Amino acid sequence: MSDENKRDAARVPVPAPLSGEVKVFQPMTITDVSATGIQIETPFALQLDSLHDFRISLGERSVVLKGRIAHCHIGELKEGVVIYRTGVEFVETSDHVQGAIEHFVEALKLVQRAAEPVAPALPAVLDGEIAEDPV
Repeated sequence: MSDENKRDAARVPVPAPLSGEVKVFQPMTITDVSATGIQIETPFALQLDSLHDFRISLGERSVVLKGRIAHCHIGELKEGVVIYRTGVEFVETSDHVQGAIEHFVEALKLVQRAAEPVAPALPAVLDGEIAEDPV
């Protein structure tokens, strides 16, 4: 079987090399969440005012949204690795995603209020990934 038979359309050679970029999701730890943004920790710095796509797990739901880097600074040193603490402002959030975030934040508040008389609740750490902006 030739390569021609394996694809739907024939590839055409490019006379000069073209450049491109790939978006790759990187792990991050979410330490705080609000209806308008998150604070994250990563082993890499993010450029101030840059835009990135974020995939965030909100309990059983997962959302993808765009965020602007509002601030980024060295948070601490863990096991010889610099950890950056970054504030992300959500931008261009759809009504569906915004509703999911608001519902999740309200649920976290209720859980924390219920736990306060016994012991102060620690902020929930969420699971998420960040797509590096190839710009």
